[in-house]
Amino acid sequence: MAFRAGVDPLAFRLNHLKDVRMRKVLEAAAAAFGWSPAKFPRGRGHGLACGIYLGTYVAAMAEVAVDRISGKVQVKRLVCAQDMGQIINPEGARMQMEGSMMMGLGYALTEEIRFQGGAIRSLNFDTYEIPRFSGLPEMEAVLVENPEILPQGGGEPPITCMGAVIANAVFDATGVRLFELPMTPERIKKALAKS
Repeated sequence: MAFRAGVDPLAFRLNHLKDVRMRKVLEAAAAAFGWSPAKFPRGRGHGLACGIYLGTYVAAMAEVAVDRISGKVQVKRLVCAQDMGQIINPEGARMQMEGSMMMGLGYALTEEIRFQGGAIRSLNFDTYEIPRFSGLPEMEAVLVENPEILPQGGGEPPITCMGAVIANAVFDATGVRLFELPMTPERIKKALAKS
C-alpha cells in the first residue's frame, strides 16, 4: 500500500497507526537502523515489517543486496525491536531474539524441504541449508521497556517478521514481489525474468 501511495513505508505505517505499543517498536527499530526514505543503488534495498505474537510487539528492518544475475540475496543488516512487557533478563532476551532472527532468515531464504515421489529428499544439511555464522548479517536486537505489562513471549516473535522484512527489502532492491518462501535464487531469477 505504501508503494502504491508513493509514501515511505515507515511514514505510511506511522501515519495510519493508532496502537501506541506498535508505534514505539517501529520508532525504536527505525532509530537503531537509521531508517531513511532515500533510494538506493540498483540491487540494494531496505525493508520493514511488524507484527504481534504471543503478546509481544515486534518491528524488523533489513538491508539487502540482490545479485540480479545469480538471484542470490545477501542480507547486510538486520535490526529487530520488540516490546515483550517486563524484561526479566535483558541479555538472555537479546540472545533469544538473535536466535529467532537467524532461524527466520533460514526460513525466508534457504530452508526448504524437497520431496520426490512422496519421499523427503532433504535428508541432511548438504541438501537442507540452514544459516551459518559466516553468512549472517550484522544484527541488532533492541528491547523496548514496558514494565507495566507482565512478561510476554520473547524467543519466537522475531521469526514472524523475517519473511516479510526480507521480501520487502528484495522488492525495494529489484521492484519484484515474492510471495513464496524460501526466496531462493531460482525463485528470484524467475520473478525477475517475468518483470
